[in-house]
Amino acid sequence: MANTLYISYTGLMDPLGQSQVLQYVLALAKDHRMTLLTFEKRENLKDSERYNKLKQRCDSHGVNWHALTWNNKPPLVGTMFDIAKGARLAVRLARASDIDLVHCRSYIASLMGLAVKRKTGARFVFDMRGFWPDERVDGGIWSRRSAPYRVFKTVERRLFLAADHVVSLTKSGVSEFSAFEYLSGRVPPVSVIPTCTNLDLFKNHEVPRADFTLGYIGSVGSWYMFEDVAIAVRRLFDRRADARFLVINKGGHEKIRAELQAAGVDMNRVEIREAAFDEVGEQVSRMDAGIFFIKPAWSKRASCPTRMGEFLACGKPCLANDGVGDVREDFAATNTGITLPVTEAGGVDLANLDTAIERLIALAQEPGIAQRCRTAAEERFSLEGGVAEYSRIYHKLAGDDSEVSQK
Repeated sequence: MANTLYISYTGLMDPLGQSQVLQYVLALAKDHRMTLLTFEKRENLKDSERYNKLKQRCDSHGVNWHALTWNNKPPLVGTMFDIAKGARLAVRLARASDIDLVHCRSYIASLMGLAVKRKTGARFVFDMRGFWPDERVDGGIWSRRSAPYRVFKTVERRLFLAADHVVSLTKSGVSEFSAFEYLSGRVPPVSVIPTCTNLDLFKNHEVPRADFTLGYIGSVGSWYMFEDVAIAVRRLFDRRADARFLVINKGGHEKIRAELQAAGVDMNRVEIREAAFDEVGEQVSRMDAGIFFIKPAWSKRASCPTRMGEFLACGKPCLANDGVGDVREDFAATNTGITLPVTEAGGVDLANLDTAIERLIALAQEPGIAQRCRTAAEERFSLEGGVAEYSRIYHKLAGDDSEVSQK
């Protein structure tokens, strides 16, 4: 059993925190003593009823959750303030709980984790989640000449060199950072743990469907190229009069409608709705197939789309683009999805979109496709498998060799 401090700059009350922090931590708490530090948005903290329910849930699983307020104003300065206050609290928590290791989700949290390692000697797990500084550049937030980018590339170097273990979402990401010159002969132990899905929440509910329904779940801004999704929906509608489009999203409905209307989509055949995290799987069951297009920048080679595992767990094949993490390789190996190539300009090549749509429809109608998708999710994206690998890392770093051998 390892005494672990888990730090996440993503809030536990955010949708991403619900799927990619809470699920892991609660499961890990079965075998390890877990202290959790997160940063929550002010508007979320105002919902005291929801906060208290979440706190009680953590308490019931033995998770000692501490929430700080997330600051983003002024930009960067607010983040630096959070890093400073987070590091102070993290060190106090580590000392009070005699922490063996600090597990940090992405770069901002890892800066706090470095302080814990320096002050207490705890082992440091760098759960990188992606090449964050380069994501900021590829997303048009920073330039490669900007001071923030240069600073965080230096931070990135420190994180890799100080890490006792690195976790990458993709094999592609490992290939990229293993080639960094400063890591020549010094690459730390690495595990590839893709973005995992709770297979108990995401499963096929066998909802009767008379029409062909294409589905989309999650956010539409930033990296997600919803303009191209809208074009695909219109092409689908042109080909099939019975086709429908179902979107499960929180907070982006106006943008979704605008993009679909701009693409000439018949809005009478579109449904846009919100759903609580534990209800998303049931909504996905209303779909025949899923779609997502993500900007294929270099930094996204280390990314694994959360929605990919969720679609597959519900038995739904997908249409996506390559150039992102291991998406193309996973779909090709499991025959559960279609990928479009990317252009030299860094967009989705829509030249063969109609053919891809026809292939997706055919794939969704293949006998046994739902089970094939579910099997792919179980083998590659299961929360149980991800937790087991994290637990193995924890035991090893805490010196529990006997526990590791039993796993």
